Amino acid sequence: MKRRSFIALIGGAAAWPMITHAQQATPVIGYLDNRSPETTVERLRGFHLGLKESGYVEGENLTIFYRWADGDNSRLPGLAADLVNRRVAVITSTGGGPSTLAAKAATETIPIVFTVPEDPVKLGLVSSLAHPDRNLTGVNFLNLEVVAKRLEILHELVPTAAHVAVLVNPTNSVNAATTAKEAKSAALSIGLNVSVYEASTAREIDAAFAAMARERCDAVFVSGDGFFNSRRLQIGLLAMRYTLPSAFSSRDYPAFGGLMSYGADVTDAFRQAGLYAGRILKGAKPADLPVVQSTKFELVINHQTARTLGFPVPPSLLARADEVIE
Repeated sequence: MKRRSFIALIGGAAAWPMITHAQQATPVIGYLDNRSPETTVERLRGFHLGLKESGYVEGENLTIFYRWADGDNSRLPGLAADLVNRRVAVITSTGGGPSTLAAKAATETIPIVFTVPEDPVKLGLVSSLAHPDRNLTGVNFLNLEVVAKRLEILHELVPTAAHVAVLVNPTNSVNAATTAKEAKSAALSIGLNVSVYEASTAREIDAAFAAMARERCDAVFVSGDGFFNSRRLQIGLLAMRYTLPSAFSSRDYPAFGGLMSYGADVTDAFRQAGLYAGRILKGAKPADLPVVQSTKFELVINHQTARTLGFPVPPSLLARADEVIE
């Protein structure tokens, strides 16, 4: 096999696709994410499933240009501009608000399908969930709407925790502000003290956890943020190192040692995004596709982490969990 053909074959999510004359005859979509491919395997699986359900299979009748920011949101505008310059038919922006805002700033004409945990109306992406009037539509998986519920479950799981650290990413400003506001409001109603910590780099995550330990926090509540998701192994290890029970928005974290997660089924949200991308390729307009709001939510508990930290899990919570990691 020639070297050029081999590179094109293995490109996929890890390399920049190479365009051949044969590929130019197939639809081309752009995929923009602020993480790296190895941290989004299940999400990509859901996205490809949605594309397949709408009649498109990458490498057969569809080409995808992947652009990854590798945890650096400052790279997103340049990556979005590159996709626009390549005249893709659709841009799928994932990883939350930063990716979609970068895509929105780069084009007013190319359809954009987003996945965001924030309210897309508050983000300024659409004027209405039911009737988007621009070139954007997508999926809102409602992680910010269940901040209070997630904090209540953490309190039920660790009733002795009185001082909870809330970790947010200041570069994801809407997400950070809303998470802090909702967590503080929920904490008041159940008698908890909350301190907000900020981090937007790996080093700042280390510093934030060290500060939590110094200030004797009893647990940590991590906002649903694409950058944090890309650093979930680091965050899980730090939570264990400092003996901090941890609560997250998606099942990725308990799989890496986090204590629990409660939030939308993100894999299904990405499947919905794939369906919408496929429908747009077939001629649908974003303005005619209402923003989808997640209806599937899941509670995941890492029982092994709970035992290691010395926190017995109430049988009622084990019974309610969608998955218990032993």
